[in-house]
Amino acid sequence: MKNRIPLVSLVALFAFTLSGCKDETGPADTAPPPVEAGFVTLSAQAVPFAMELPGRVLASATAEIRPQVNGIVRQQEFREGSEVRAGDILYRLEADAFQAAHDAAAATLQGAEAALAGAEARFNRTQRLAQTATASAQALDDARVGLLQAQANVAATAAALEAARINLDNTVIRAPIRGRIGTSAVSVGSLVTANQQAALATIRQIDPVNVDLVQSSANRLRLRAQSQAGTFGRGEERPVVRLILEDGSDYDLPGTISLAEIAVSETTGSFALRARFDNPERVLRPGMFVRATVHAGHTPNAFLVPQRAVTRNAAGEATAFFLTDADTVELRIFETGRAVGNDWLVTAGVADGDRVIVDGLQSISDGTPVRPVEVRIDSDGVIRQQIAAPRTGAAE
Repeated sequence: MKNRIPLVSLVALFAFTLSGCKDETGPADTAPPPVEAGFVTLSAQAVPFAMELPGRVLASATAEIRPQVNGIVRQQEFREGSEVRAGDILYRLEADAFQAAHDAAAATLQGAEAALAGAEARFNRTQRLAQTATASAQALDDARVGLLQAQANVAATAAALEAARINLDNTVIRAPIRGRIGTSAVSVGSLVTANQQAALATIRQIDPVNVDLVQSSANRLRLRAQSQAGTFGRGEERPVVRLILEDGSDYDLPGTISLAEIAVSETTGSFALRARFDNPERVLRPGMFVRATVHAGHTPNAFLVPQRAVTRNAAGEATAFFLTDADTVELRIFETGRAVGNDWLVTAGVADGDRVIVDGLQSISDGTPVRPVEVRIDSDGVIRQQIAAPRTGAAE
C-alpha cells in the first residue's frame, strides 16, 4: 500500500505539535510588573511658625468702687450689668452734714478775709505814720506781723473750705472709667465708710480685653537661637494672635502681643505674654480660659514631609523612602523639626524636587523598582488619589 504514512513520521509530527503549543502558553518568559508607589514632590517654602499657648481673659481695666466719705446711701443711679461711661453718677450719699460743713467753712473764710482787709489797712496806716516818725518801729513790726497772720488765716480757711467742698463732692460717687458694671454690694439705706475694704461695685472694661498667655523660657531661648542662626524669620509687625474658645470655636478677630513679662517664674520656668483683642460683641469675658495660636514668624527654605511617610529606625532617626531618577526606591535618613499639622518640618537632608513615597509603603524596600504615581494629600492627611493594589502573581 503506497499511500500509507509511516508510523514513525506520525509520532514525530505529534511531538512537534505538542512542543509548539507548550511554547506559546508557558509562563517562562513573563515577569510581574513593578508595584505602584504614590509620591508627592517636595518644594522649599517659608513655613509659618505658630505656637499654641494656654491663656486667660482679663479686663483691660478694672475699677473697684469705694466711698471716700462716711454716709448712708440715698440713691443708686445705675442698672446692674449695664455699660457706664467715665463720670457717670453711680451712688448718692446723704450730704446734709457735708453741706453744713461746707457752708461753715465758707463763712469762716469770709471772716478771715475781713480780718485780712483790716490787717492790711492797719499796716498801711502804721507804715505812713512811721515814715513821718509819728509811729514807732515796734508798732510797724506789730502791724506787719498782724498782716502776715491774717494772710495765713485766710489761706488756712480757704484750704478748709476746699476740703469741705471735696467731701461734699464725694457724696456723689462717679464712675472713674467706662466699662460694664457688676452687681451692687449695697442698697439704698446702707451705711458705708470711707475707704472700706468691700467694694460697692466693680467696673470692668471689656472692649478691648487682655489675654494673658504662658510661654516657657526654654522655647523662647530656642526661638532666639534659631533666629540668630538664620533658620527662623520674624516679621516686621507684632506677632498675630488667634483665639480658640472653650467650646472649640474660633474667635473671629485677631489680636496682637502688647507686652512680654521680663521676669521668669521661679516655680514654673515660664513667663507671661499679654495680647490685646477688640471685643465689640462682648464675646470674651474676664475669667474665660482660651487657647491662643501665636504666629511669631516663619521658617525660610523649609520642606514639609508628610508624617505618614516618615518612620524611625533603631537609632531613633527619621527615615523615608524616596524615588530615584531610575524610579527605584531609596531609603534616606534626615532630621525632622516641629510638627506642622500632618507634616514634619525638615530643613536639611532633602532638596527641592525630591519625590517622597507616601503610599504603597508595605510593598517596597530599599532598591525596589516601582511605577511612580503622583498623589494628593488633603488637609486631614488622607490620600485622595489611591494607587492600584499590588499584584500577587501572574494572571491566570
